[in-house]
Order: sequence, then C-alpha cells, then structure tokens
Amino acid sequence: MMLTFNSKTYGELLAHYQPKAITTEAENERAIAIAQELEHRSELSLEEEALLELLISLIERFEADNYPIPDRNPLATLRHLIEANEIEYPELITILGSPDAVEQIINGQRSINQSEARSLGAYFRVDASLFT
Repeated sequence: MMLTFNSKTYGELLAHYQPKAITTEAENERAIAIAQELEHRSELSLEEEALLELLISLIERFEADNYPIPDRNPLATLRHLIEANEIEYPELITILGSPDAVEQIINGQRSINQSEARSLGAYFRVDASLFT
C-alpha cells in the first residue's frame, strides 16, 4: 500500500504545535520535548515524520548557534552530544555494541573506529567524520 502525504493533516499538525525558528532555551526545550514524544511513538504517519524532521532541523540550528562544540576532538564531540542529549550508559552500549567499547572510548583508552563513527553519526544525526 502506497502512503501519500496529506497536506491538510500536516497543516493541522503545524497549527497544533506551531513550530518556528528557535530563539530561546525554553523554545528549544519545548521543541526537544515534542521531538522526543514523536520519536518514541511506535509508528509515525508521513505528516508526523515531516514535523519531526522540521523540529530536528530547528533544534540543530539553534544548538549549533548557541552550543558550539569547543574543539574538533572526537571524544569531546561525543561527550558533548551525550550530555546535550542526556544519553545514558545503556543507550551507548546499544549504539556502540558493547560495554567494553563504551568504557574504552569514554575513558580515552582507544579511538572511535569507522563503524562506531557511522553508528554514532546515524544516532545523533550528524556527520560521522565528527567522531574520527
């Protein structure tokens, strides 16, 4: 079955949530809360997926402007994203594949490999090169 995008439904979602350019921390927190609520649903309609993509773009823009990553160090980048997204240890294990990998990387005992960089990039929706 081919799903089609319903502009009326999307318009109703936009009217309900009223997304706009984020200019304050409170607006950012609200956008994050809505995005997280959408991400935790078992299934999203095409219209909800479009709203989620819009919110993520708005959040990323605000955070890039207001929370610049201090250096291009892959470990610092990872730590920043973990803190900014309130990621917990079990979630990191899921992303990186093993508790040992998480411990070694976070403690600076080894570098992030290409496969892990791709996984992290996909999870955080950033370019994998930030982690290598």
